[in-house]
Parts: sequence; C-alpha cells; structure tokens
Amino acid sequence: MVHAAPMLNLGSWLVANVDWLRPLRPPLQEAASRFAEPSSALASTLLKALFPVAAFIALAPVLWLFFRRTWRELDVEAHEHQRRTLAAGGYDRRPAVLFTITALVLMLQQYYGGRAVYDAHIRPWLREVELAQALSPAGALLPVSLRRYDELYSYVWWSFTRVFGYVAIPMVGWKLCFPRDSLLDMGLRVRGLAKHAWIYLLCLAVVVPAVFIVASAPDFGTYYPFYKQSSRSWFDLIAWEAMYFAQFFALEIFFRGFWLAGLRHTMGSGAIFAMIVPYCMIHFGKPYLEAAGAVVAGIALGSLAMRTKSIYSGFLVHVTIALLMDLVSLSNRGALPRTFWAM
Repeated sequence: MVHAAPMLNLGSWLVANVDWLRPLRPPLQEAASRFAEPSSALASTLLKALFPVAAFIALAPVLWLFFRRTWRELDVEAHEHQRRTLAAGGYDRRPAVLFTITALVLMLQQYYGGRAVYDAHIRPWLREVELAQALSPAGALLPVSLRRYDELYSYVWWSFTRVFGYVAIPMVGWKLCFPRDSLLDMGLRVRGLAKHAWIYLLCLAVVVPAVFIVASAPDFGTYYPFYKQSSRSWFDLIAWEAMYFAQFFALEIFFRGFWLAGLRHTMGSGAIFAMIVPYCMIHFGKPYLEAAGAVVAGIALGSLAMRTKSIYSGFLVHVTIALLMDLVSLSNRGALPRTFWAM
C-alpha cells in the first residue's frame, strides 16, 4: 500500500520545481500539514473517550481498599445461601423474577415514559381541561395553562412514569412472587441512618468540588437543568426540583434497594456490578463523562447500600449533587430566577 505522506512530499517537490504546477502549492501544503500533524480535534476526542478508562484504573484500588471487606462478606453470605438452597434441592427464583421485572420497567419507560406519549395523550386531555376551565373558571381546582407550563407538565408525566416504574411495578411484582419478603428490607429502614451520616459527608467532600468543575463545561452547563424554564421563576425551579428529587428517590429504591436486596443472597458482591450495567445505560443520552461517572457512582453507592442496608445515604448524595449541578449551571449562565412567580 502506498502511504499518503510520502506521496504528498513528492508532490510538494514537484510543485516547488515545476513552474506550471506552482498554483497547486497552497492546497497541497495544507493537505500535507493535515497528514503530518494529528488533528487537535481528533486528539481531544480520543482523550475524552479514553479518560474514563484511566479513571477506572486509578479508582479501582481505592474502591477495593474501601469496600473489599463488604464485598467478601456478601460473597460468603451468598455462598452459604446457595449451598443451603442446593442442598435442599431448591431453586432460587429471585434472579429470574428480578431481571424480568427490570426489563419490563426499562422497556415501558423507554417507549411510554417520554414526551411522545405526553404529546399524543396527556397534552390533548390537558387542552380539554384548559378549554373547560375557560368556559367555567369557577369550577377549576387546579388551573391549567399550556402556554406557560406545557414543558413542566411533560416533566410531570416523565417523573410519574419513573416513580411508578421504579417503585410500584417492582414492589407489587416482588410481593406477589415472594409474599414473605419484607419490602422494608429493600433499603427502606431508617434505623442506623445517623450512624452512617459520615459516609454521606465523605461522599460530598469528594464529589462537590467536581460538580463545580464540570458545571463550567459546555456540555454540562447547557444540559442542566433538564427543565429549561427553571430560570423563569423560583416556582418553576422548585416545582422542577421536587419532581427531580422524587424520581431520584424512586431510582435509588429500584437500583440500590430492589436490585441489591433481591440479588444479595444469590450473587453476593456480583449484584453490585450487575446493577451498574442498567444503571449506566439509563444515563445514555446525557453527557458522556456523566454516563462514565455513573459506573463509579453505581459501584460506590451500591456498596454503601449493601454495607448500611439503606438507600438514604445514596439518595441524599444524589439529590445534593443534582441540585448543585442545576444551581451552578444556572448561576454560570446568569440565569438564576429573579422572581418567585412569573406572570
């Protein structure tokens, strides 16, 4: 195969020494420079793409040192459970039930939990409500204004589908399949919460500085908040954050409660690493580095949930970071609300 760079060097010599080829000299020199030096844009893209790999390698020993005892205890516990189950001639149905419910939940959210369904079904109904209240204003309990709050209403639907999908479907399905299991064991017990508060503070000490750094990046700074009318008024921002927090609580119940409690006795520490796969995938479409960060966050928060048997520390970390990201992004754009209620 003939390489491009030598051919361009030969071409450069020809145009420099043959008079009638000299008009071709500028474009040929430009082409040669492109082959001679790597594109800075390409180098930047490769650096960004490979950065998570280096970060994972650097953080792996830290996670191992901090959680290795927890992981080993989980594996021993799972081994004993599996040994007893097999010795009794039984079969643990929990993984099959859990993975099936997970596939159903994520599929329903992907195809029916977004803007398309809102536009096709919810928005027309809201339009009818809006018209009805225009004809009879006295009978309107909750005034509807699509002109002002159409986007907010769409996020109400989005938040509802997340809460319903992450909480109602798995909890009901699990209780039907395993009626003796307590749903409180899915990380919902508050006992010992104060004892583990230091873990929450430690996580914040590590993550909060990173929030201020990445919030200034264009792909983060313009992406958050999801609700683009958050800067219009404090009411808009508070309403959005309330829905945002609700879906985060539901998300923690699903991934760090339902998932880990359901697989604890079957997969041991492997349940944590199995959980981070769908957890990372739900971040697809968000900034690349955030999706990559979800892998580390999933391992850390999952290990903490297994260690404390509680989802609350992870939830507090999640909502604190989310709120800071929204506020810092708005502040960097000079877009923090200036009034409580937009008229």
